[in-house]
Amino acid sequence: MRSITLAGIDLELWEGGDGPPVLFLHGAGGFRPDDPFVGLLSQRRRVIAPSHPGFGGSALPDWLDRPDDIAILYLELLALLGHAQLDLIGCSVGGWIAAELASMVPERFRRLVLVGPVGVKLGSRDTLDIPDIFAMPAATVEKLLYHDPDRHRPDPANLSDAQLATMLRNRETTALLTWEPYMHNPKLRHRLHRVRCPTLLLRGESDGLISPAYLEGYAKLLPNARTATIAAAGHVPQIEQPAAFADSVLAFLNG
Repeated sequence: MRSITLAGIDLELWEGGDGPPVLFLHGAGGFRPDDPFVGLLSQRRRVIAPSHPGFGGSALPDWLDRPDDIAILYLELLALLGHAQLDLIGCSVGGWIAAELASMVPERFRRLVLVGPVGVKLGSRDTLDIPDIFAMPAATVEKLLYHDPDRHRPDPANLSDAQLATMLRNRETTALLTWEPYMHNPKLRHRLHRVRCPTLLLRGESDGLISPAYLEGYAKLLPNARTATIAAAGHVPQIEQPAAFADSVLAFLNG
């Protein structure tokens, strides 16, 4: 993990592995290099993973409050990396950022993977496509996030003060980025036709946030997209089923 500065913002950036480059955009839980899926992807790919502004140790300026702001910031990251083309993976809110970014500079991405993505509005104005996680008890949210909540529930007693502070900061930034309008950018769906690269939309079979209908509707907004499901996983299949996740992603990226 190292620090870089983009547009005056200090960001954490992790790089590791060998092979063609892939930009990984994490979800609401932040990025942890020791998660098993990272090592599995890194065996075949050069993984480049920034911590979004407001997550981990990355700074959060006052002017940044939406995922498309982060996507614009990452245009500078692409310039810094210098790759003519690379693959892109985005999970949950990171999938939203990835979709925004790919619609801005579609020529920069060879293949795109969206894992449990949010970011578009598909239903009626008076209904939520994504359950309101900020209005629910933590135990209810855990059941929506995980196939097996008991295995992945964080125990505050086993976390350091720094880890607790990071976890709470990640949650606070997620609320800032996704609250109004809730979990979507009304304009994004009208830009996704620009994303011409092959796209895979992945969903955990037990995902309580992203329904099969939502994922299929999202895929229809992209010209060259298909969907797939990972068994025994919820909203974070990369955490609950790291091997199956890495196999699915690498098979798709390898064509």
